[in-house]
Amino acid sequence: MNPVVITRPAAQAEALALRLSASDCPVRLFPLLEIQPLADTTELSATLAKLSDYTMVAFVSPNAIDAVFAHLTDWPKNVIAAVVGEGSRLALARHGVTDANATIIFPTDKQRTDSETLLVELDLDALRGKKVLIVRAESGRELLADQLRAAGVYVEQIVAYQRLAPTLDAARLAALRALLAEQNDWIITSSEALRLLKQMVEQADPALGWQHMQNKTLIIPHPRIAETANELGFTHTILCGSGDEALLGTIQSRT
Repeated sequence: MNPVVITRPAAQAEALALRLSASDCPVRLFPLLEIQPLADTTELSATLAKLSDYTMVAFVSPNAIDAVFAHLTDWPKNVIAAVVGEGSRLALARHGVTDANATIIFPTDKQRTDSETLLVELDLDALRGKKVLIVRAESGRELLADQLRAAGVYVEQIVAYQRLAPTLDAARLAALRALLAEQNDWIITSSEALRLLKQMVEQADPALGWQHMQNKTLIIPHPRIAETANELGFTHTILCGSGDEALLGTIQSRT
C-alpha cells in the first residue's frame, strides 16, 4: 500500500491518521492550511451573545464549530444548527450538540456534501422572513448566503477563524521534497489547499517539482475539488464520498 499524505489542517488530520495507521496504511502529515483564532473576537463574542435571536445557524466547516464553542457553553434550545458535512456533525457532537437535544439539518446525499446539497434539505418557505447566521472563515463561497437571501431570508455572516497558508520554512521545504520523491497518494479536501500546494511545490523544486506532483494520485471527496485538480493538470484522481468513512473505504480498496 502506498503511503497516504493527509493535507488537512493538523487538528482535523489526527483522527483519520490514527484510523489509517490502524489499518496498516503508512501515513504522512503535510497540512496545506493552518487554522488560527481571530486576533480580535469582539464582534464574534457579541454575535454569540444573541445567538437565540436567530432561527438557524449554519456552519461552513468543523473549524467554524470549534471556533464558536471556544466562546459558547450551551446551544440555544430552539435554534436550528445546519452543517454541510459529516465532519461538522461529528464536531457538533463533540461539543454536546446532537439529534437528541437539537434540530440539526445536514445533506443526506453522502456522495456530495456542500452548500448546494444543504440547500436541498432546508425548508426555505419556513425560513422566509427569519434571521439566519452563517459562521465562516474570512473568505469562502457566497452561494449559501446568496441563495438564502434570494428566498427572502435575512442573512448575517460572522467570521469565526482564520485560514492561512503555512510558513514554508527550511524544514517544511525538506519534507515536501521528500514527499515528491516518494511514491505516495494524496488526500486533498480543499481547492484552495490544492492551489497552495502548487505554489509550494514550485518553490521546493522549480524545475521538475510540479511535473512530479501531477503524476501523484489524488483522493478527493468532492467533484468541485476534482475540477480544480483537472484544471491543474492532474490525471490520476479518485473521487470518493464525503467523510472519513468514504476516504478510508477508498484507500483500503486500493490494497
